[in-house]
Amino acid sequence: MLKRAIYSEFLFSVTHFPVTGLIGPRQVGKSTFAKSFAYNMPLVYLDLEKDSDLNKLNDPELFFTSIPDHTIVLDEIQHKPALFPLIRSLVDERRIPGRFVILGSASPELLKQSSESLAGRINYLEMFPLNLLEVEERISLADLWLQGGFPEPALNESNKYKQAWYGSFIQSYIYRDLPSLGLSANPNTIRQLLMMLASLNGATLNYSMLAKSLGISMPTVKTYLGYFVNAFLVTELSPWHVNVKKRLVKSPKIYFRDTGMLHYLLGIKTMEGLYGNISVGNSWEAFVIHQVKSALLPDDGIYYYRTQDGAEIDLLIRRENRWFAAAEIKLSLSPKLTKGTYIAMKDLEIDQLYIITPGVDKYAYDSKAQVIGIQGFLKKLTA
Repeated sequence: MLKRAIYSEFLFSVTHFPVTGLIGPRQVGKSTFAKSFAYNMPLVYLDLEKDSDLNKLNDPELFFTSIPDHTIVLDEIQHKPALFPLIRSLVDERRIPGRFVILGSASPELLKQSSESLAGRINYLEMFPLNLLEVEERISLADLWLQGGFPEPALNESNKYKQAWYGSFIQSYIYRDLPSLGLSANPNTIRQLLMMLASLNGATLNYSMLAKSLGISMPTVKTYLGYFVNAFLVTELSPWHVNVKKRLVKSPKIYFRDTGMLHYLLGIKTMEGLYGNISVGNSWEAFVIHQVKSALLPDDGIYYYRTQDGAEIDLLIRRENRWFAAAEIKLSLSPKLTKGTYIAMKDLEIDQLYIITPGVDKYAYDSKAQVIGIQGFLKKLTA
């Protein structure tokens, strides 16, 4: 059992909030984590995709009130949104921390229902695929980058199994999970869009180009992408454009949240294949960005910055309305900065920049920049 990075935040949540929501993509480890956590009360776990557990909820109020001193874990809660008003009512009658833990593979219904019914009663946490600090001695940086961070394939030594797992995972999302979230679309179109996004990983989004290539409307493309984001398959990295009087790039960048899934869609199976692929630099960016996201606080914001004249910073982290960290992401052990990076630092009044590399060395690049390995940067964020 790996100790997940979310442990401390989850412990705080279940000891202070009556309802904790743990969200993230399927197979990321939410159920395993929630069932193995040591709660202050006895645990009752219900899988809302399992008929025998659903039968226990024929009269949910009767069932919940029969076990008032238990922590009730409800897995895949998006399938039973009608439970939210009841949970709210029971929490208001007897407000004790750790009463309910709800797990969801993210959906508009889940977020909408809970925000309406459980405002002030629930604390949401997001679980990510494995990060380097969680697996330190068990999985190398290269393997985690190449093969992705979903626990089941990541901890399996068979490359054939990993490929089969990702094939099944993507198939399940296309034919079952996305439709269950409300996406009524041709599965072939969804697969084609995923393949296109894989080739565009790390690029700024051009909805018009995607719509033209797929033969669908631009609003439809935006709708589909919205479902991909809400299902935690991809991230739209927003540009920073506040209080900057320059011509800026204002389109979001698109990144796959898990590089194992990205590489499966690109047909990359080995490190040689990865380094020989034109997408290797953008793949490294996606890996670093989501490693960093998994180490941040829930309220932290992340952005990129780019002007029409070429000034650019890959990653900006904002905490409590100030710059917490700024970084360039370089797939090199001897990285170089461009003039555009220094211009961007001046635009944003950033005094110190990190240059994140796949190495382990840490040294001053110059008076304004420091080279640091991705593991070192994650340790700095979590210190």
